[in-house]
Amino acid sequence: MHGAAGGVVGARPVLPALRVPGQPPDLEAALRAARSGSEAGFVVLYRELQPRLLRYATALVGADAEDVTAETWLQVARDLPGFTGDVDGFRGWVTTITRNRALDHARSRRRTVPTGMEVLAERPDVGDTAITALDALSSRNAIALIASLPRNQAEAVLLRAVIGLDARTAGAVLGKRAGAVRVAAHRGLKRLAKQLHDAQGSAGGSDG
Repeated sequence: MHGAAGGVVGARPVLPALRVPGQPPDLEAALRAARSGSEAGFVVLYRELQPRLLRYATALVGADAEDVTAETWLQVARDLPGFTGDVDGFRGWVTTITRNRALDHARSRRRTVPTGMEVLAERPDVGDTAITALDALSSRNAIALIASLPRNQAEAVLLRAVIGLDARTAGAVLGKRAGAVRVAAHRGLKRLAKQLHDAQGSAGGSDG
């Protein structure tokens, strides 16, 4: 027997409205569907958040970022039915899981060479202009530049600019007040701008 949506009764719901060609996905609908066991809803959430989570994890653990995000999504899939909240809350929840997994991963895999933020900060490429580097946050160079900041500033910039969390949610992830996150992000961006300005000045002086 078939239901009104054309699916078999008892099967996971088919939700074509989750994704309309040419329009962004309805994340609230995807979240509701995923919590009810819809694989389609879970895929929409994964495709929306995974690229940002991967960049965030790269800044924390370097080359192990894919392992960390894979562990994150396994936990999300397991615990999602018990999650309560909207899409913004979901972003914060998943980011918190990613951060905890990254910290656990770093502690459990001590190596003779530094990893994570220390590795990315060793030789950042600052050849691009300030606008290009700060806007192109998906690039390896931009992540390296952010990773060279003090840890609290780097995480604030990553959560606000890369993941796209508001100050309150980012503060919940970091265990800090929203105002402290805003200040750290502002200081981090200001420091990045100065680093880029100084690097460009040095490059220009070397040409003569």
